[in-house]
Amino acid sequence: MPAPAGSSTLQTLPLINASSSFLHLRWPGGPLRGIAQLPSSKSESNRALIIQALAGGGELENLSDANDTQLMQRLLTDQQAPEFNAEDAGTVMRFLTAYLAATGRTTQLVGTARMYERPIAVLVEALRQLGADIEYAGQDGYPPLRLNGWHPALAADEPAELTVRGDISSQYISALLMIGPTLPAGLRLWLTGKVGSRPYIRMTQSLMQHFGATCRDLGTVLEVRPGAYQPADYTIESDWSAASYWYALVALGEEGSTIILPGLREHSWQGDQAIVGIMDQLGVATEFFPDGVQLTRKASAAAVEQDFSDCPDLAQTVAVVAAALGIPVAMTGLESLRIKETDRILALQTELAKFGATMAEEAPERFVVRSANFQVNGQQVETYHDHRMAMAFAPLALRGPLTVLGPQVVRKSYPRFWKELERAGFAVQEQG
Repeated sequence: MPAPAGSSTLQTLPLINASSSFLHLRWPGGPLRGIAQLPSSKSESNRALIIQALAGGGELENLSDANDTQLMQRLLTDQQAPEFNAEDAGTVMRFLTAYLAATGRTTQLVGTARMYERPIAVLVEALRQLGADIEYAGQDGYPPLRLNGWHPALAADEPAELTVRGDISSQYISALLMIGPTLPAGLRLWLTGKVGSRPYIRMTQSLMQHFGATCRDLGTVLEVRPGAYQPADYTIESDWSAASYWYALVALGEEGSTIILPGLREHSWQGDQAIVGIMDQLGVATEFFPDGVQLTRKASAAAVEQDFSDCPDLAQTVAVVAAALGIPVAMTGLESLRIKETDRILALQTELAKFGATMAEEAPERFVVRSANFQVNGQQVETYHDHRMAMAFAPLALRGPLTVLGPQVVRKSYPRFWKELERAGFAVQEQG
């Protein structure tokens, strides 16, 4: 259970080194208007790259320029590497573990110090049951990993059956689904417990079907038929997670603020499209057009209650906006935030306190964000090596000057974020 803001436990969060760069943000005043360019979806891109590699071809258009995707692309093209470095990318570590195991590679998977604190035992145990020879090169249950090939002992007439917990990370489930068509008789996954981020599982299945796989979602059971993927072309959608920061900017902007975001689809496979309904309550209207959306200010609700089980990456954005607007927001479904790039619950509690807001656990796994006298007057925001912390707090610059420590973290998912803010009219000064 997270410690309250101000406790000594907060010192365990990975602070940005004092010598690192920092960025000053200031808004000159007036309504926010313009067109913002979004990155392509990192979630779609990384899944499509794995499936494309298993399919043996197909053209992918509009791939993300996020570091995680560029990293995935580089590693997949280096088939003879004795070691694969996933750095701090969770999807790269988890998807590559399954891909390299199923393709019989003998190699090592390594990463950053933080990656070695993020559990992977659920995935490793499942792959071992399928025939993977995987060892922990460090602490049991965590990367780094040593892969020693694939030695399947699976029946050719019955699908491999696995029982997998759904309450830790949907990336484990997606990793297993994507290799399902390569198994002799396919795969049947039984999901236990609360299944988080289910839209990401549906995204995986939709992309698999686009490349010729046959999947069935029976609720607690997911089935994948055997049979090779077929090469196919696919165009990646713009990223709804990245769009959430522009929703936040419009919500905190002056009356008359409006932003156009190209490349978003009304019928999207991305779970973070949930930001449309959430931000409707926090004062942002969405109008869809054939190739994007237009965001405008509107009246907001007096209070908000939201389950983030299916869209945990939106939690930081929503918490900061609600605190700045003085709208109490009750948040559930945050369990997976503890094992992200940082402990995001603890990081939010720490940074919100600097502005006069609290994020208290008022019932088990139910957090309420409140603020009585929220002020932005030059505070420094620690990002804890987490791209979403940087971008969730950046919109507060509309309310006053702000300094972001370690701004380079945005390269993980939205490398042009600061440039786009500058194009929108912000004064952006980076030092260090």
